[in-house]
Amino acid sequence: MEYDLATQDLSEVNQALQNAEGGKFSLLNPQGKHALACGLMHKNQVSIKGHAGYYVAGMNQNADIVVEGNAGSGCAENMMSGTVTVQGDASQYAGATAHGGLLVIKGSAAARCGISMKGVDIVVGGNVGHMSGFMAQAGRLVVLGDAGADLGDSIYEAKIYVRGTVTSLGADCIEKPMQDSHRAELQGLLDQAGLVAEVNDFKRYGSSRKLYNFNVNHLGEY
Repeated sequence: MEYDLATQDLSEVNQALQNAEGGKFSLLNPQGKHALACGLMHKNQVSIKGHAGYYVAGMNQNADIVVEGNAGSGCAENMMSGTVTVQGDASQYAGATAHGGLLVIKGSAAARCGISMKGVDIVVGGNVGHMSGFMAQAGRLVVLGDAGADLGDSIYEAKIYVRGTVTSLGADCIEKPMQDSHRAELQGLLDQAGLVAEVNDFKRYGSSRKLYNFNVNHLGEY
């Protein structure tokens, strides 16, 4: 089924998508509109035929959503399950606070990608901006390109894999050894995302766990 956002009301289209169960939908002429395909709770397949604005696919549960263009700030914010794929680039804080599911960004993502992620898997085909993985609590962030400054600042138990260069690591984030289990995990994520890369080219980053409890000797890092 097709909806044309050039002529149909966005709130009515979102309501129809939220009520639908198990359908296939195309959103024509999105024209960068905000909050497209938000709050979907059923196993729908939604293709957005163009660029999306802020908060596309926010709070997603179960649906498979594809943005056939770029996405604005807050893409897939607080998603719980399902998949969200952006075929172009994503603006800042993609996947923020997301609890589950898979977010794939075929291009690059701007600052704070995966901020406060709580279980989501995020795979970025290009680069990520500064403060990506900030306060990431759980889940996995995979970057096939480069990462900006302060990667993983104040990270908890999330895992970060980066193939390219890292400008700098944030507070309490360190490089960790890549073991066979991590390579297998990474390969699985790449396969799910439909992206090809050599797992041996990646480095793994995570928490040194020095900031879990207050220590006066680490005062300058809080």
